[in-house]
Amino acid sequence: MFASANQALAHAVAEGDKGYIQEISGVNLIPFMYLGAKHMATGYDHILFLLGVIFFLYRLKHIGLYVTLFAIGHSTTMLLGVYFNVGINSYIIDAIIGFSVVYKALDNIGAFQRWLGFQPNTKVATVVFGLFHGFGLSTKIIEYNISPDGLIPNLLAFNVGVEIGQLLALGTILIAMSYWRRTASFWRHAYTANVAMMCAGFVLIGYQITGYFVS
Repeated sequence: MFASANQALAHAVAEGDKGYIQEISGVNLIPFMYLGAKHMATGYDHILFLLGVIFFLYRLKHIGLYVTLFAIGHSTTMLLGVYFNVGINSYIIDAIIGFSVVYKALDNIGAFQRWLGFQPNTKVATVVFGLFHGFGLSTKIIEYNISPDGLIPNLLAFNVGVEIGQLLALGTILIAMSYWRRTASFWRHAYTANVAMMCAGFVLIGYQITGYFVS
């Protein structure tokens, strides 16, 4: 039962979607686009990381830059991972994704500057963690044995859907953040919010590590 709970917390695709993926063959652009958008829009680990990335970004060009870097990272490993059948244990990769949330929260509260005496390159970190997020996607897709018939178009459609889902999630976050930033409570609670995000990342790591040893 505990193992099943951990599987639900991993980069899972709903059972109905899983069955659909396994049964169809040929080029199915719209369905795969929908599945990609659904997966990203409901992927709490991706959303937490995106929240951390844009938490202190105000200009749209800066937000666009970091979101693009993240998209380049996860698109690269998702597409190449599935095409070359390179998968990583889902619990391990999801633990790393949980760590990315912890890392970004620590970065936002200035922990690395205090601990290390310098600021790690945030753009490089966004790309690197994007690569791991992409492996999270590719690992699950590999497990569902997608038909090789129409694989590349379907993967590209899935990736387009992922980007659409990411933009929808990001839009919702930005709307909420824009209202919060206008209030006096933002700067009072920004530190607490990032600590809470960091704790959520540690919870994700704990679930995945436990699931790895229980499964």
